[in-house]
Amino acid sequence: MISSKPLYRCNTSLVNQVLAAIIQNKPFDAQLAASTTTTPNSNQPWSVETISEVLRSIPRFFFQSTRSIGRQKNFRHRAPLKQRNLREESNKDRKGLVVLGPAAYRDPLKVKLGLDKAMEFYYWVETHFGFTHNEMTCREMACVLARGNRLKALWEFLREMTRRENGGLVTTMTVTCLIKVLGEEGLVNEALAAFYRMKQFHCKPDVYAYNTIIHALCRVRNFKKAKFLLEQMELPGFRCPPDSFTYTIIISSYCKHSMQTGCMKAIRRRMWEANHLFRIMLFKGFVPDVVTYNCLIDGCCKTNRIERALELFDDMNKRGCLPNRVTYNSFIRYYSAVNEIDNAIETLRRMQKMGHGIPTSSSYTPIIHALCEAGRGLEARDFVVELVDRGSVPREYTYRLVCNVLNLAGEGNLLDDELRKRIEASIDNRHRQVMKVKPIMSSKITI
Repeated sequence: MISSKPLYRCNTSLVNQVLAAIIQNKPFDAQLAASTTTTPNSNQPWSVETISEVLRSIPRFFFQSTRSIGRQKNFRHRAPLKQRNLREESNKDRKGLVVLGPAAYRDPLKVKLGLDKAMEFYYWVETHFGFTHNEMTCREMACVLARGNRLKALWEFLREMTRRENGGLVTTMTVTCLIKVLGEEGLVNEALAAFYRMKQFHCKPDVYAYNTIIHALCRVRNFKKAKFLLEQMELPGFRCPPDSFTYTIIISSYCKHSMQTGCMKAIRRRMWEANHLFRIMLFKGFVPDVVTYNCLIDGCCKTNRIERALELFDDMNKRGCLPNRVTYNSFIRYYSAVNEIDNAIETLRRMQKMGHGIPTSSSYTPIIHALCEAGRGLEARDFVVELVDRGSVPREYTYRLVCNVLNLAGEGNLLDDELRKRIEASIDNRHRQVMKVKPIMSSKITI
């Protein structure tokens, strides 16, 4: 949705010059405009890509906290997303209390500076250079306001862009991007308000807008409202009927959040809803893809419904949908957790034989842990060697666990010095790259 086109080389220095002025809090005036016209193509130094890159860089420099360095780029290992209350967060910030969530540990002064400078820059290129903004630059500016949680200014900005003579600045894609950004920020109610405000901006929601708001609602586990929108799309003659992605979003959300309830009744209910939607999807003639099958198989394996998972796996093969590494990893984790290690190994070998994926550390680690717990240290050692030979690096905990099991069995000499040095050097290198810390394997593990 948001363009990520590379900049031209002649515009890179211009972008860096403006970003330096923003960081130094310099005013956007005629003097700065004169300094930018000394660059090549001085008649019109600004282009759509250049302005978009400046606006896209402001959240990276001003909206991230120092604790965001080295963070996960996705939300797989994070706490479940919750609907935020901006007024409550503001009161906590004034009292010096910790604010958790997507905006945790932000510097409010830096956020305010970034928002003010972004708005000032947006009108500066229009005033001093005669640049005419289009839908793309308007969308980037709106996304900056949404990421900075300045909602009142966001609605005023969109209304102003709608009233302009050239028109067409606020489109369905613009509002859809805002819904996506607000959902990622935990402002799902505000995203829902933007969805219903499309008519005010002379936009009509399409199926992609519906899918985006449904995904945002599912992330905060508001399945009731998501199902209401789905039922609305399923009405006869509705202008935006659901597609396969609509069902996949809700199915994956039911499976992903089923284990987070802590209640067996709620877990069974959500898994039933996921399977029910899957059958409706097939009844309506939609062809499920590998993502749909993977979500259902993973959810069934996590809830110990292995028979249903195997049934889905067979149906997957009958429909010509090839499984991948994610599919097999779900079965490997299940068999390793219930101490059916031989079945887990057989699943791994089947994936290799069929060529349905290249096993990585996520495939070997559950098997290695299960073998260590069962006291089968020699087999665990063989899998570690196989993992390293395939170019992957075992986790530090996995490596220490295998070493401890071999030490207890009196067979610590089975790992030669060269192999240990390779593993420890790889673990150190990974920690340096990700965490930017000193080597943690300096104390050698004696076996």
